[in-house]
Amino acid sequence: MPRSALSALRTLAERRRLLRPAEIGACNDGRQVWPDMKIGVLALQGAFIEHIQVLEGLGVEAVAVRLPQELEGLCGLIIPGGESTTIGKLMDQFKLRAPLSALARDSFPVFGTCAGMILLSRKVPTLPLSPLEAIDLEIRRNAFGRQVDSFQTDLAIPALGPEPFHAIFIRAPYIEKAGPGVEILARLPEGPIVAARQRNILVASFHPELTSDTRFHRFFLGMVR
Repeated sequence: MPRSALSALRTLAERRRLLRPAEIGACNDGRQVWPDMKIGVLALQGAFIEHIQVLEGLGVEAVAVRLPQELEGLCGLIIPGGESTTIGKLMDQFKLRAPLSALARDSFPVFGTCAGMILLSRKVPTLPLSPLEAIDLEIRRNAFGRQVDSFQTDLAIPALGPEPFHAIFIRAPYIEKAGPGVEILARLPEGPIVAARQRNILVASFHPELTSDTRFHRFFLGMVR
């Protein structure tokens, strides 16, 4: 059963205060991995700090991206959760939309979580600006309700292995429709799709950066390789 909204929001606050690379980044045997990668994290708004900490803990060079020139030399990019309209408007303000669209079309690996998933998708009826249309998905924003309706639950994600993945949903979207070329990675027990992949684009409705489980980030790094 999903845990309470209060628990989910408390987890967010605790992760922001307590995250340390040594805690979240090591593999099960303690080794650091992917030391030669350089991954950008779009740092306009939202949970970009947590993604950077996960990547650094995995031995990856993580770069905060706010300007088009900061995309140069990257192996991949993460678009974090946050407020999708705000991030989209800031992308336009800082002239990031065109280069991000071009990279996504050119097989550049991009991972979008929560708001990042919204912005990468083909169609989002309630978004007051155009998404990047990098993955053939139709998204429902705030699909589970308001902030107080946030929750946590364990998901079966076979691509990550047999162990369930503890997922944190905060004002989360879900995928209403997926195109024929999209690989469905995870659904909630009730049916909604909450994680997917199409070629070089990976998306999740939830916040893997707020847990101690680095498998989703490692899955993305495997796509980059």
